[in-house]
Amino acid sequence: MPGAVVSLRYNQVTRQSAWIFDRPGYSQYFWLKYETSESSNTYIESFMGNSVSHLPGSSHAKTAAGKRSSMLEPEKSKFDVEAFLTSTGLGRTLVQLKPKQILFSQGGPADSIFYLRKGRVKLTVVSHVGKEATVAIVSDGEFIGEESLQAAPRPRLRTATATAITACSALKVSRDAMVRALNEEHALSDLFLKSLLKRSIRFQADLVDQLFNSSEMRLARLLLLMADSGTPGEPKQFIPRITQETLADMIGTTRSRVSLFMNRFRKLGYIEYRGRIRVHRSLLDAMLRGELIQHDSERSTDSSTRRFPSKRG
Repeated sequence: MPGAVVSLRYNQVTRQSAWIFDRPGYSQYFWLKYETSESSNTYIESFMGNSVSHLPGSSHAKTAAGKRSSMLEPEKSKFDVEAFLTSTGLGRTLVQLKPKQILFSQGGPADSIFYLRKGRVKLTVVSHVGKEATVAIVSDGEFIGEESLQAAPRPRLRTATATAITACSALKVSRDAMVRALNEEHALSDLFLKSLLKRSIRFQADLVDQLFNSSEMRLARLLLLMADSGTPGEPKQFIPRITQETLADMIGTTRSRVSLFMNRFRKLGYIEYRGRIRVHRSLLDAMLRGELIQHDSERSTDSSTRRFPSKRG
């Protein structure tokens, strides 16, 4: 370039060097960003202008450099919750269960959490005297074994036994992998929190049901929950194969009482027995209208009359 003065300038702050070609009324320079430990990209760009404000280190150059560095940074791939919970990987294994097969046992080490992809699982607790009670039925799309995530006490132990009611498919996630994913991925932590909140509300409703409702009402509510008859567009559903002993354990009554109520429900058209139990929407309607409560009241009145007849004369 005739009449131009060539010089090399180095900026210690930005670690950039620029070759400057100056002549009156015109200037052109090339600048080089040195390779740093944060990035392996070395690049050269040229600028043309009439003012030294375009030199590296100026506000204009810093803005341009910021845009270029953001373009060079790789975008973080979006976390796919469904893919995480339906595929195997680091700390994640797939478990297949047959009916009556145990997923984990009460008192065993709680070192992992399970996501139930398909099927139904019952949670049972055994007292110190050997009495067993079914505390919950878990459906697909729910988490099991969340006690493994607690920080203390150690060693962490299972508080219940999980047994498959139907053929099940579950994803086993190690505690470390689950804790790391919950801390880093908000989509997964939101889903996990919703699942825990849903179960907490259901347990509270079960407690209220146990305290204030009759055994017949509790059985009707349990059948409706297992059949998901409250879901729009599903007027009647089959429930998983389950024994009357299990139903009696879940509602806190005897098997003979469950058999009595089930026969009554069938006669009234609330349920059907054809290999499996089918629950009709009419059972929910009867609960909402208070017909089951009325039946209990009539039985209580009749029994009270028989036990304590009124005296005359």
